[in-house]
Amino acid sequence: MPIADSDLPPYPLNEVLAKPFPERMRLVCRMWALQITATPFSVVVLYWVKYGLIFFGGWAFFCSFSDPYPGFLSIGKWAFSAIAFQKAILWALFYESSGLGCSSGPMNARFWPPMAGFLHFLRPGTTKLPLFPGLPIVGGIRRTWLDVALYAANMFLLLRALVAPELSFELLLPSFILIPLLGILDKTLFLAARAEHFWIVLACMTFGRGAGAAAEVWIAGSMIVWCFIWFWAATSKLNHHFPSVIMVMMNQGPFFPAWLKKRLFVSFPDDLRPSKMATWMAHMGTVVEMSIPFALLSSESAIFTAAVLLVMTGFHGFIALNNPSGMPVEWNIIMIYGGIFLFGFNPDTSVLAIAEVPLLAGFLAVFLIAIPLYGNFVPKHVSFLMAMRYYAGNWAYSVWFFRGESQKKLNKLTKAAVTMREQLEGMLDDSEAVDTAMMMMPSIRLMHLQGKVLHGTIPLALGDAGDVDDYEWMEGEVVAGLALGWNFGDGHLNDMQLLEAIQEQCGFEPGELRVIMVESQPLFGRTMSWKIADAATGLREQGETEIAPLREYQAWPTGAMAEAFTRDSHD
Repeated sequence: MPIADSDLPPYPLNEVLAKPFPERMRLVCRMWALQITATPFSVVVLYWVKYGLIFFGGWAFFCSFSDPYPGFLSIGKWAFSAIAFQKAILWALFYESSGLGCSSGPMNARFWPPMAGFLHFLRPGTTKLPLFPGLPIVGGIRRTWLDVALYAANMFLLLRALVAPELSFELLLPSFILIPLLGILDKTLFLAARAEHFWIVLACMTFGRGAGAAAEVWIAGSMIVWCFIWFWAATSKLNHHFPSVIMVMMNQGPFFPAWLKKRLFVSFPDDLRPSKMATWMAHMGTVVEMSIPFALLSSESAIFTAAVLLVMTGFHGFIALNNPSGMPVEWNIIMIYGGIFLFGFNPDTSVLAIAEVPLLAGFLAVFLIAIPLYGNFVPKHVSFLMAMRYYAGNWAYSVWFFRGESQKKLNKLTKAAVTMREQLEGMLDDSEAVDTAMMMMPSIRLMHLQGKVLHGTIPLALGDAGDVDDYEWMEGEVVAGLALGWNFGDGHLNDMQLLEAIQEQCGFEPGELRVIMVESQPLFGRTMSWKIADAATGLREQGETEIAPLREYQAWPTGAMAEAFTRDSHD
């Protein structure tokens, strides 16, 4: 029997695949919302093995080179020492730059190989995004032996510092210089290192060491970094987007109580907007995150500090345990560890000690105040990472539409992996299962408030070239991961610059590849701006969509917007 409006999932997949786009998305979103374990437990185990054996184990291994080292079993004596914290930062830089971190595994559409990273960054000819396109030597779109050599040099120098018994200015300075230099050659590498956090702390470690043991300037500087991360992350959540993030994240969370999941929605399965409970959770999370830095900075009691650190651990631990789809779990682990070390083990260090090194204080003012402030109010010019707008549901993003099998042209690129569809086809014998996996991709985007901008822009993007069902939907983040070797939700890595670089190498015909690029909402702004481009002919249209009315929309197009998808595109 055909699927009726009153039918509940699961649905016959062949019938869902045959539906027009608006109805298919309604059914897909219902199917997604019903999932009690959206992330297979085997995948969760795989990630936690990675965190335990590789991330923690690697850090513990490099700490064993420190002098003195009392032995692994005496973890209480070495884990919260100054050099252990410093090696945690260096290890995080190496780990993320290698591609092992937030851009690895099936949650980032990496099935085989499970990561790109160094497999891409050490390969001449791979695609990159230079900071200054077109300039001689540094402005090319394909990786040269110079790019490879500098990347390899930085990784080697980080390893050299990690195995050193003591850390010195001479050991730290080279990576401090090389990381931004790599960012000039390829913006991807600067962001992949999570430079907005770890490189800034590296600056504190490098230049805050000579002020005297009593001042411990580098610790004061690191405290300031942690506090501004919490502050800006909370500030970025002052929007209407964050409740949908909570709704999506908790519905995927393997440790969020199953009996509560349907209460994340206004009324499952018909009204899949975030419920009052999801909204309340979002507001409480924002309040807690905003309170943490102020409570720690004002604390004069060891007991109160311990209580705040316990709350902080619970806050980041809750995020880590519930495995958000971006998988920044290692980063949450570092936030917990660093918060405990900095504020719990150094209670006598004042952040005002940073004034003893004016140049470092000025450096922190630029990267922790000026750039995030500008990035929150003018997001089109600043990466959401540099603006510290973490997981707020308000990011730039793009959706790439490939007509027919035109996505196979991406195989003209030098890269570490084939497309997501080809990876799945190599793992699954059932073509319907592959189609289902690809069909589910839009649901996560549309369930977020920002995704509803697509209701009006998809018909504009594809209307003259064919029906939406003639195209395969691919998230720009997945395209960036394929073409650039790294992805972590930054839509600025999959915008016009990437499209032009791919077109130069792949040569799509007019109408074969259309891209919708949506910019994030400025802090306290009312709209999200968007562009529509064709790979062959360039920019086609641009405009703005007001956010407030989208709160009333379902994840799937309805009414006149749904009719725009089914209207004859040649009328």
